[in-house]
Amino acid sequence: MNDAQHPVIRDPHAPANMVDSMDFATQRAVHDPLAALGSAPGKERTAEPVVDFDRGLSYDLDRGLARLDPLTVRPRISSRVLCAVFGLLMIAAAFGIWWLCVHTENGQSYDEIVWKQLPSNLPGWASGVMNVVAQSWLVIAVSCVLGALGVVAAAVRRRWWLVGQIAVLAALCWASTLLKGVLPRPFIIQTDSPVVNSAPSGHTVLAAAAAVVLLIAVPRAVRALAAVVGGTWTVLVGVSVMVGQWHRTSDVLMSILLVVGLTLIVLAFTRTSGMDDPGRRVSSVSVQIVGSVLITGGLLLMLYSAYVIWQVLPGLNVIASWAVQGSIVSSVVGIIGVTALAFGLLLALRHITAAPLSRLGLIGAPPAPPVQGAQRGTR
Repeated sequence: MNDAQHPVIRDPHAPANMVDSMDFATQRAVHDPLAALGSAPGKERTAEPVVDFDRGLSYDLDRGLARLDPLTVRPRISSRVLCAVFGLLMIAAAFGIWWLCVHTENGQSYDEIVWKQLPSNLPGWASGVMNVVAQSWLVIAVSCVLGALGVVAAAVRRRWWLVGQIAVLAALCWASTLLKGVLPRPFIIQTDSPVVNSAPSGHTVLAAAAAVVLLIAVPRAVRALAAVVGGTWTVLVGVSVMVGQWHRTSDVLMSILLVVGLTLIVLAFTRTSGMDDPGRRVSSVSVQIVGSVLITGGLLLMLYSAYVIWQVLPGLNVIASWAVQGSIVSSVVGIIGVTALAFGLLLALRHITAAPLSRLGLIGAPPAPPVQGAQRGTR
């Protein structure tokens, strides 16, 4: 008996809709791509996903991908812990600097020397730049533009969880400026600067907040550039408010550390649409290079600033003239160093929370060498 005795007759008017002609397994693979990848070991799929091409399909795919690879919907636990730890350390450092410069005689003397002598000891070109930046309307306008660009970038990318994180961060940064009316400033030495508390600096908080919003909102390709631009703007505003004698060194340092610390704590709660799209998560050479340079350079500048302060320390309590130049240099270098370190850490931690590299990804586990037992069995 052969096929010729039992020919297969095909209907020339078969339905053209290929989905209708598929068997159940094929239809399931079309409507649920995850079915072809299989379920997680030891678990069975209890119900078929309800396919709604307007709303439900994206949700079902995300839920299925989360079963295959949890890193598609949330960063690694280690990344979130790092964000929380470094965030708390920066907030602690902010209050530590404030306490040293407000509650000690040498600290108040240091702030007073820089506040009084910085405007007259800057080079001509630097004074011109600082006087241009030290305009309240300009600081507000540029900062609002940077922050708005960040919000627009997050909205265009449909990173709605990230938009919520930005809103929470904005509220926290605004709340931090209320500390100015709460924190005390004891009278220890006679000063020409205002005797009331001036920490943190509201203009520096605004500039730093706008810079970090831009950094955490933009896609991977321009993340490193946003860190450089935002850090530069933060330093310019921080130094300019000291040149304009609006604030002391400790006010500026506290503001920068508070904003970046709060941002890192907010990033610890990143998930789903607060992250990059799974298909775009790759390592970034620019983030690695710029982040490493910022962190390393920031640490070196901070060490140099601390060394200069240690040298001029004996002259601070008497406000000696020979301590003026060292105080000014250490102040400006310290602000640059703290900003570089803070934005370098933020750049690195933002990338590992936004684009965690997964083992499974979207195409399955990477190839592995055969098991030894399997090799012996084939011989």
